[in-house]
Order: sequence, then C-alpha cells, then structure tokens
Amino acid sequence: MNRCDVVVVGAGVMGAATAWTLAREGRDVVLLERYAPGHDRGSSHGGTRIFRLAYDDRRFVRMALESLPLWRELESDAGEELLQTGAAVDHGPRAALEPIAAALAAEGVDHEWLAPGEAHERWPGMRFDGAVLFHPGGGRCFAERTVSALCARAAHHGADVRFGAGRAEVVRRDGAASVLVRAGGEEWEARVAVVTAGAWVGEVVAGLGIELPPLRVTLEQVQHFRPRDGGGIDPHPDWPSFIHHRADGAAVYGLATPGEGVKVDEHHAGRAVDPEHDDRLADPVRRAALCRYVADWFPGLEPNPVHMATCLYTSTPDDSFVLERRGPIVVGSPCSGHGFKFAPWIGRQLARLASSRS
Repeated sequence: MNRCDVVVVGAGVMGAATAWTLAREGRDVVLLERYAPGHDRGSSHGGTRIFRLAYDDRRFVRMALESLPLWRELESDAGEELLQTGAAVDHGPRAALEPIAAALAAEGVDHEWLAPGEAHERWPGMRFDGAVLFHPGGGRCFAERTVSALCARAAHHGADVRFGAGRAEVVRRDGAASVLVRAGGEEWEARVAVVTAGAWVGEVVAGLGIELPPLRVTLEQVQHFRPRDGGGIDPHPDWPSFIHHRADGAAVYGLATPGEGVKVDEHHAGRAVDPEHDDRLADPVRRAALCRYVADWFPGLEPNPVHMATCLYTSTPDDSFVLERRGPIVVGSPCSGHGFKFAPWIGRQLARLASSRS
C-alpha cells in the first residue's frame, strides 16, 4: 500500500490548483485523474474562460479580486501568461445591471456606464441592448493552458500526478483517522482525500456520509464564430468578454479565443445529463438559436460556427460552491458554471481545509 499526506481525486482546474498549492507547501500529495491530459469529458477543457469582477454579490467580487494576485503567482511559477485583463461588459436592462454596479462600487472596482451607441463606437463588431456596464478588470483565462501549468508545476514541486488512473474509490474506515483511495489497481492511505471530481463528485462521495446540496449536471454547448474581415472584432485583450442579460431572464456570454474565433453560448441552457452515460451530442435547436442570436447581435461575426464543443456544468440550486470538510474528506464542487476564474483561490481554500486538523 502507498502512503501519503493528501490524495486529490480529479485533476480538472480545481483539483490541479489544490495539488499545486499543497505541493508548494511541501505536502506529500498525489493527484489522480481518471482520464488522459487535456481530455474533453469534464468542465476544464477548451481554450478560454471569462474572468470578471462583475457580480451582483459582493462575496464573488471579493473572491475575484483575491484571485488576481494568486493568478499572477501561478504565472510567475509557470513562466507563462495565463490570464489577460483589459475589458469586460455586461449589457441589458439597467435594472439588471444596477446591483452589479453597486457591488463593484462597494468593493472599489473601476467601472463605467456607457450608452449603447458609445459602446458600439468602441467595439463596432457587436450591438448592445439597453445599458452597458464596462469594467477594465475583466478579461479571459486560458483554460487548458492553466490546467496543464498547474499539473506541471504541482509535479515540479513534488506532487505525484497520475493521469489515466481510472475511476477512483474513496473508502472511509470506521474509527480511522485516515482514508483509503483506490484507483488503477493501486491503493493509497492518506490523512485526507480531497474530492474535486466535477460532475462525478456525488458518485465518488456516495456512501461516505457526506450530505451535498442537490447537484444538477448539464451538458452545455459552446460555439465559435469567425470574425469578418474589417468587422471590428479581434482577439486583443481590449476586445471585451461580455454577458448579455436578456429581458426574458436568459444570459448569453462570450469572449474572443485566439485561434478559435469568438466563443458564444447561453448560460445554463443545457439539458440535464448523466456524465457516465450521456452521448455528448449537441442540440441542433440550440445551435440554430445561437446562430440567429449572433446574426442579430454581432455584425462583426460570420453567423455560421466554425467550431462547436460541449462541456459539463455541475451546479447547486443557488449557483454557490461546495467547499467543506467532513472528517478526513474534503469536498470541492465549486463551479456552478462560473468557477474557473477563482481556481487559484479555491485551490488555496481546499488546501487549507486539507491542512487543518479537523
């Protein structure tokens, strides 16, 4: 039997950030990933994710602000750029944006109100609906590059990183202060197991006496659209990531992804799925609706997608995060479709939970 201090189950961005943090602190950590590096079965693949400070909840604004220096620490450690900031906009009914502006103001975040015409002059490749709230602190994270860097730097700092480990089983023994983790025909005894298994978190912790909030797993589909020549859209960081708050309550988001065009999707519009058995096929009705949206709102984009990809959201009823410890088990289910930007901060929090003497 192998022995270590901490086993992290799941090497998506949250598990990788946790292992990186623990390894930098000199902890004896094993990071287990069921699939191969860069796989597309979960929630951390693809070129980019939005980074934003704009939330109507001050807690998330503070989390994003506290994440920024940790992103820069990671970049310094990895020797590459992983986060670019410069521009982000929210647009839609002013009543929907005012709570966001209030939260930004309360946390001292620079922001600016623009009329739709003013915004169109700055970014002529897109149209704007109602009020426009701009903040220069938003931008984009490079997703796959970040996960790869976290895993590589965790290994550099001493973590044992295992890809293709297969399905992990976590066993909590009665009266024992440690936990057993089995995967790929091997077994580890650890003081703590950190479960960051994304859409599979409920499966991994089933039978461990850990009560989670209801988690809904959905299949989301993003589409990438090619900028028109001279259409006013380019992959420079000054071209904004965006969230369009629709009058019907829906939200469409997107951002430029270098080499892939502009990624666009409707937030939380996917169907509920079983991650173990779903065919991951895209919905042609949603595809057509998004093409119509792009034709209406983005004169700078060709309305036919050049690339489509799917990913999984694992969401709580209120889109909050699960970060908690029960005995020798730490559970991290922190995405709800908007967690990537916080990854270094969440990794630090999960590492602290794993290092506590609970």
